[in-house]
Amino acid sequence: MRRLRWAVFLSGTLGYSLYYVCRLSLSVVKTPLVREGVLTESQLGLIGSGLFYAYAAGKLINGFLADRANITRFLALGLLGTAVVNLVLGFNPGFLAFLLLWLASGWCQSMGSPACVVGLSRWFSREQRGTYYGLWSASHNIGEGLTFVAVALVSSTFGWRWGFWGAAGAGLMGVVIVWLFFHNQPPGAQPTVQAADHTRLAPEERRRIRALQWSVVKSPEIWLIAAASAFMYIARYSINSWGVFYLEMGKGYAPVQAGSIISINAVCGVLGTIASGWVTDRWFADNRFMPALLAGLLNAVSLGAFLAIPGGHVWLDAACMVGFGISIGALICFLGGLLAIDCVPKEVAGAALGTVGIASYIGAGTQDAVSGFLIEGGKVASGTTTHYDFTVAALFWFSASALSALVTAIVWRRSRRRQAAAAA
Repeated sequence: MRRLRWAVFLSGTLGYSLYYVCRLSLSVVKTPLVREGVLTESQLGLIGSGLFYAYAAGKLINGFLADRANITRFLALGLLGTAVVNLVLGFNPGFLAFLLLWLASGWCQSMGSPACVVGLSRWFSREQRGTYYGLWSASHNIGEGLTFVAVALVSSTFGWRWGFWGAAGAGLMGVVIVWLFFHNQPPGAQPTVQAADHTRLAPEERRRIRALQWSVVKSPEIWLIAAASAFMYIARYSINSWGVFYLEMGKGYAPVQAGSIISINAVCGVLGTIASGWVTDRWFADNRFMPALLAGLLNAVSLGAFLAIPGGHVWLDAACMVGFGISIGALICFLGGLLAIDCVPKEVAGAALGTVGIASYIGAGTQDAVSGFLIEGGKVASGTTTHYDFTVAALFWFSASALSALVTAIVWRRSRRRQAAAAA
């Protein structure tokens, strides 16, 4: 059993990291797409927001479906779909087709996280879940690091098309790994979901799970956590989606150098993610709100400094990405799911994640569209050179980070009041 648990954990972590490679490939090739006149900044913003909106809707629906699905097939099918989309985009199908295909990729992307979280719920106990969820959440950072270094290197060497094709190749390899090692549920487990032999839930069990899922949707705490996560995702994807572009066009860095600086955030995010679950399980008795608030404050300070520092200060920019990465890594673990699934029974962990996910990615999608328009609005052409004023976009990004910390404090206070009332 232990060997199977490790196979599920490692294949889920690697598989989901390759989901991120296929998701962030566009972020790395934005500058050459703009310079070659393939797409404008506003078009890139709309395309990026399309993925996030499709992801938001898909994550809610697929979160509910994952509670009953064969998660092996579920995870592999989503990764296959997003890899194929990247393969096609390398042939430059034009703006409308680009937008529609990226929407389809967003839906496929939404199948990854629910399948992995349901897998963790099936294979690990509550006492183990914080540690393993934190470790699994490092897949975000692994995927981001691979994208901002490897995909950036490939695209700068061979052209932007190979950025998409390289991501597609990585995704297809991940499909094989998931299919072979990401097992549906423990041998002999109670068939609370539709298993590989198509065993279906009894009617009374379906009604019980449906009632539990509805209680998730009606929970005020779940929606407050979702709001904090939405603001955090605006800050997170301001860097993931536009960070390379910002460093190249706003601070004058070369493509590989810009990608390397942004990748620091991903690498350091692994530390924050891994430590977050383990630290709370060991020292905070499952009270994850305090470290979540501290991580939110660190995130706001780091992002604010990064945006305020002028170009040419490589080590200061790198230091800011260290703080930003550690805090985002922890916040993905806390606000992105763990606080929510701690509030609900394990049978509806996918529903809780889906509810938080739809709010989070509506925030991320809004960020991409708004950022694209704000960046293009600050664009000034002078002869053969183009200058960008990122002031308004930077204020938008920082404000979201600060609001995330504020809402986290509010939901923590509400949670403490509820617990005190229950104990009285």
